[in-house]
Amino acid sequence: MAQAISVLCRTLLISVALQLSYFHVPAEMPTDLQPKAAVVIDVLRATTTIGWALKNGAEAVQAYADLDQLRTEAAAWPEASRLLLGERGGAMLEGFDLGNSPVAVTSDVVGGKRLFMSTTNGTRALDRARSVPLLVTAALPNRRAVVEKLLTEKPETVAIIGSGWEGSYSLEDSLAAGAVGALMLELSNGAIDVANDEMTAALALWSQWKHDPEACLRTASHGQRLIGLGDHDADFRCCAAVDQLDVVPTQHEPGVLRLASST
Repeated sequence: MAQAISVLCRTLLISVALQLSYFHVPAEMPTDLQPKAAVVIDVLRATTTIGWALKNGAEAVQAYADLDQLRTEAAAWPEASRLLLGERGGAMLEGFDLGNSPVAVTSDVVGGKRLFMSTTNGTRALDRARSVPLLVTAALPNRRAVVEKLLTEKPETVAIIGSGWEGSYSLEDSLAAGAVGALMLELSNGAIDVANDEMTAALALWSQWKHDPEACLRTASHGQRLIGLGDHDADFRCCAAVDQLDVVPTQHEPGVLRLASST
């Protein structure tokens, strides 16, 4: 009898387990997949910057894949209440107020302002997922906050979407995907169904680098690219600071992210 009950409990657990998938880049996410929640990751540096900007009082972050659209819509916003953030290839865009550094979005700079943002990779990933019912952004600093939000909301299916680099795999996004997945498994007592090989590989990557995530970020090709552009030591430290940020950037209308608490 006890064995039968145990089997039944395991069956029920499996039937309600959250399905967790990871896609290295937005294009790898099947067009017919309609997850209940999506987690967009761009560790270096868009989703780290978004998290800190909202933590430091930005009214919202409005993300764009298309620069012309960004400029047009930003122009309709009061000049004193807006900032343009953007980069291509890691370098700040000409005519923009800020680049894509999480240490630059301090409260005295972004407080109360709408941030119009476009980056090489991260904002394109957000564009791909904008139709998902619950869309949040994650990075290493706000990992725990995002995981707690997901486990509270209990969506049936979650897709973690890496931003990659110009359509290709990125080491740092997979590291963060593994970090998110590992904590979800830990806090749910294993009630998570790892739904694809990409997620399994990300978990293994996190297991390898979790004691020194900054070293992984610096090893990654985009980390090397940033090093080649100048002194980004503060950015690396900020992007690698696991569980130091208690906010969950959440899409409230298409392309517009605002602060949501983790619980």
